[in-house]
Amino acid sequence: MKRRRRILLDCLLLYLFAAALVRPYFTNKYTDQWASIESTFISDARFLMAHWPHPQWQPLWYTGTRFDYIYPPALRYGTAIVSKVTGFWPVKAYHFYTMFFYCLGVAGVYFLMRAAGRARGFAFLGAAATALMSPALLFMKDMRLDSQHLVPVRLTVLLRYGEGPHIAALSLIPFALAFTWLALDRRRSAWIALAAISCAAVVSCNFYGATSLGMFYAILVWSFWITRRDSKFATTAISIPLLAYGLTAFWMVPSYLRITAHNMQYLPGHGNMWSLWVAIVVAAAFWVAAGRWALNRPQRTWAAFVIGCVLFFSLDVLGNYYFGFNVAGDPHRLVPELDLALVLGAALLLEWLWNRRHRAARVAVCVIVAAALATTTGYIRRAWYVIARWPDYRTRVEYRVTDWLWTHMPDARVCSAGSVRFWFDTWHDLAELGGGSDQGLLNTVVQDAQWEIREGSNSQAAILWLQALGVDVLYVAGPNSEDPYKDVQHPERFAGVTPLLFDDSQGNALYRIPRRYPARARVVEAARLDARKKPRFNYDVEYLRAYVDVVENGPDSPVTLEREGTDAMLLRARLSPGQAILVQEAYDPAWQAWSNGQRLPLHADAMRFMVVEAPPGEHQVRLAFVTPAENRVGWAITGISLLLLAGLGAQGAAVSLRRRFR
Repeated sequence: MKRRRRILLDCLLLYLFAAALVRPYFTNKYTDQWASIESTFISDARFLMAHWPHPQWQPLWYTGTRFDYIYPPALRYGTAIVSKVTGFWPVKAYHFYTMFFYCLGVAGVYFLMRAAGRARGFAFLGAAATALMSPALLFMKDMRLDSQHLVPVRLTVLLRYGEGPHIAALSLIPFALAFTWLALDRRRSAWIALAAISCAAVVSCNFYGATSLGMFYAILVWSFWITRRDSKFATTAISIPLLAYGLTAFWMVPSYLRITAHNMQYLPGHGNMWSLWVAIVVAAAFWVAAGRWALNRPQRTWAAFVIGCVLFFSLDVLGNYYFGFNVAGDPHRLVPELDLALVLGAALLLEWLWNRRHRAARVAVCVIVAAALATTTGYIRRAWYVIARWPDYRTRVEYRVTDWLWTHMPDARVCSAGSVRFWFDTWHDLAELGGGSDQGLLNTVVQDAQWEIREGSNSQAAILWLQALGVDVLYVAGPNSEDPYKDVQHPERFAGVTPLLFDDSQGNALYRIPRRYPARARVVEAARLDARKKPRFNYDVEYLRAYVDVVENGPDSPVTLEREGTDAMLLRARLSPGQAILVQEAYDPAWQAWSNGQRLPLHADAMRFMVVEAPPGEHQVRLAFVTPAENRVGWAITGISLLLLAGLGAQGAAVSLRRRFR
């Protein structure tokens, strides 16, 4: 008990140490990092707060998508809850939430090393190194140049690039590994429960963190098995991920995994076959070599785990950096995980040298530690100035453009770009063709359209795409804009072609896209619409014009569309024989249409929009997004998992009481 209290106190001291290094960032509002992807998560949390507690549909992005598809729930709910409890703006709540976990991760490294039985001094050293330095900078020149004053990579990607979910997940990984170690070593139900909860928390933060946890977890389980050769480990090793999945089953449904895997094609980096073969050969060699060195030697479990982590994360990240090695995904994003592995590896090496009890070895340890700490002085002196606060966010183009739209055209769907796209929903509910960072993209036609609008040179094709997708306004950043991205490559092609709505004389313009009726719904000739096909390529003017002709030059029968929150809408229309209602919102089988007590058929058209089939006459159609069966099953699995965890907790408490009063 005394040892546990000491470990908890040490963790608290390390948390305070890390918090002192990054204190100003806990209360930051807007900073000078307007190109950062953090805007996506701030916007997402604000949207959640506005539609609390759980919108099932996100109508503002990608012409609509499931809210659960966009991102795992931990960050979005954590930020929203902090904002609701404290009254912080969502931007400030996001920074507080992410910095809390950043500092917790420093203490987590200490906790992991102590749980594995490492010496207190070296556990402190590992945690301090995590807070102060990045060993990966020794091997990656571009990262070193990008990290001014050798700022740790995990802090750089958090503050400058907005990787809040990734770093929150990374910060929880040491706790997940520590509880897994204790569960495998002592096989007590309480440790199994805590390991499962921690693993579920990592997955609920970010998939890069989840991928890294999978690698760490596999190496840890293998290290226990090879050094102890006890088949009883299998039950514990399997039960932890199963329980962890059960806790996430209510949102991580099969269709979520399918959509996420499909959307990975839009990310940089793709796997190649030679990398897979190299990975297999390295894994086999490690299996043989470590098996000979550590077989049936429990005292070498930690060393086998750490060496394995250093080997495989170096292969993945450094192999990609120098040789293009890539099994899957984007290994460059795992530099913070490589840092964690290298810190643990350095601590293991230093502890081994120290335990040799030779004076020369211990002097070498002291010199190495002193030299390493000397490299952190630049960061320590400037730790509070890695990024700067922005004095007035209202002066930025991201706010000025969106505020004008909110004031003048709040119901418009806008094709935005650059940093304006990232920050588009930070202050208001505004519909945009893209949204966020292209995660949870249900209607993939949107990607084809945006590519042509931004990269193409044909104004006719771009405008046809915008009309086809129900877009009212196009934002264009010219050469003089402060938008850091300027995604539209040929902004001049829209001048004079379509009406100008807004020009701030600072390089930012909004153009109106001609559409027959403002509502994103049309009465159409069903047979003609069904005959239309998806464009064969991005600038397929022929197919685009044919589709737009059906939508914009159809029957003279306007539709009224009234939204009922996020998950329902009410349509009023008059249909003649052979006509249907087109709703320019992404099709999902969970949508249902009802009129006069009867359910109406729904299907997708060439642009993946919803088409409501209704008989002739006046109709009031209610469209509602109904909770999918897979989510209902997922909630049941999560409920069962919670009951199992409660049982494990009760069992652990009973065992503890029996031992105390024995």
